[in-house]
Amino acid sequence: MEETEELNNQSIKDTLAELPDKPGVYRFYGEDSELLYVGKAKSLKKRVANYFSKQSSLDQKTRRLVSLIAKIEFTIVNSEFDALLLENNLIKNFQPKYNILLKDDKTYPYILITNERFPRVISTRKVDKSQGTYFGPYTSVKAMNTIIELIRKLYFIRTCTLNLSEKNIEQKNFKVCLEYHIGNCKGPCEGLIKSEEYDSNLPHIFNILKGNLNLVKNHFKEEIQNAAERLEFEKAHQWKLKQDLLEKFQANSVVVNPSIEELEVYCILSTEKLAIINFLKISNGIILQTKTSEIKKKLNESDEDILQLAIIDTRNKFNTFSPEIISNIEMELPINGVKISVPQKGDKKKLIELSLKNIRYQLARLESEKENGRDTRILKTLQNDLQLKTLPVHIECFDNSNIQGTNPVSAMVCFKNGKPAKKDYRHYNIKTVIGPNDFDSMYEVVSRRYKRLLEENQPLPDLIVIDGGKGQLSAACRALSDLNIYGKVPIIGIAKNLEEIFYPGDTDPLYIDKKSESLKLIQHLRNEAHRFAITFHRQKRSKNSLVSEIEKIPGIGKATFNKLLQEFKTVNNIRKATEEELAKVIGKDKSKKVKEVLK
Repeated sequence: MEETEELNNQSIKDTLAELPDKPGVYRFYGEDSELLYVGKAKSLKKRVANYFSKQSSLDQKTRRLVSLIAKIEFTIVNSEFDALLLENNLIKNFQPKYNILLKDDKTYPYILITNERFPRVISTRKVDKSQGTYFGPYTSVKAMNTIIELIRKLYFIRTCTLNLSEKNIEQKNFKVCLEYHIGNCKGPCEGLIKSEEYDSNLPHIFNILKGNLNLVKNHFKEEIQNAAERLEFEKAHQWKLKQDLLEKFQANSVVVNPSIEELEVYCILSTEKLAIINFLKISNGIILQTKTSEIKKKLNESDEDILQLAIIDTRNKFNTFSPEIISNIEMELPINGVKISVPQKGDKKKLIELSLKNIRYQLARLESEKENGRDTRILKTLQNDLQLKTLPVHIECFDNSNIQGTNPVSAMVCFKNGKPAKKDYRHYNIKTVIGPNDFDSMYEVVSRRYKRLLEENQPLPDLIVIDGGKGQLSAACRALSDLNIYGKVPIIGIAKNLEEIFYPGDTDPLYIDKKSESLKLIQHLRNEAHRFAITFHRQKRSKNSLVSEIEKIPGIGKATFNKLLQEFKTVNNIRKATEEELAKVIGKDKSKKVKEVLK
């Protein structure tokens, strides 16, 4: 829809004229009153007008959105921050078609300190504030359980669900359990510890859950000193064990300078269709919370717009109110009392690098999944094109190489999951064939390859590919038949033009669409086998040529050449070696003669 057509909508024209130069939230509706999009703006008048006055600067998806707008509504708010909050709430409640969705269906666990007599420290996914004080939520169950275990080791918190009322304890309704006998509980069920003494640990537990470990460590130091002054060395030792336990936990948790008290990290990297956001909550140098999210783009949104919404959503979801936020991108975030920056050096820069490391790992994982999905699709196409019973995950391709009948060799390349598995490539020197006979050479190498696999109980491939047409294919089939595995492994031959594929016994070739991904895979196989074979052939011809030249030198034979090859590994290295380097292996006189021949 062209600009003039859009402005013919009287409702839109009237709304554009009414828009104030104030912060607020605008809503676009379609013909059927469907909410299409929600956006925020510093100036409603300028932002909304841009959709209709600058069509050429909009991407295709945004132009499509504008063409569907039948009605515009807006809400004025007091500040940019209020606009951000309202936008976030409307998107979550109505999930408009053209907005990115920050929806997260997961329920995260909390740590609950119950408000019962002799409080417990437990994990829960249900929040009922009448039950006690909640900390979290925690994105990592493992991290949460580590903290709970630490608290129970330090303070002997009970784990039972008994109703430890004064009446029940006085009436001796309960008996201590195994937890008491193994030293994990002080036995409040039998009145072996008073509620006042039990509750005296709660402030320290609160500090641990808030990340204020230094306050707890200082308390332990005071108790150690006090016990030592009273000559209560056993108690001092018990306090020292607690201090060591806490320091070990802190050492495993601190990632930056502990002087960084309250901080949130939000980093973003994006592709054309996807944005990845990582969140870290830092308290006293410890990562208390972390989460990596994937967000699908709808209208080519900027990283700043996406991250603003994500920050508001995350702070609400995880109850974080840090006075400082750091990020990898410059952005405006109108939250009163919150400092936002992009650190360039120091410990805060290290936190940015850690956050980005998590994002890059996620992007690499997604790319790997995408690539694996592509590989599987190609293999399924090949399976369908060749009418195979099983997916050709493991493919082996053979090729012969000789030039003017000299130095005949063969090569086998192996592809697994549609990609070269180079450690499984094999070279073959032809042993039983005299002269340039491709058919007998193919019979020999196929026989040798699969006889060895059978002897070693190795799995056979899902598909064998023979480069060379009907003659070589027949020879390979004869080799498989002599090994009693013909018919157990699918085998095809490729004609020289790469477009004709032959099955054993068929006179007419199979033609695969030139644009097919499966044909490209077969071409890749054939080209790789040819490259591998010709490279080996050239190496062998070069070696034989050098051996021939060296053996003509009086007083030098195969033994001398083998010494050189053993030392220098390859023919090229022998050619490149200096006379002094050769002399160290075969002596000064022989090295001089060899060098003269090589020149």
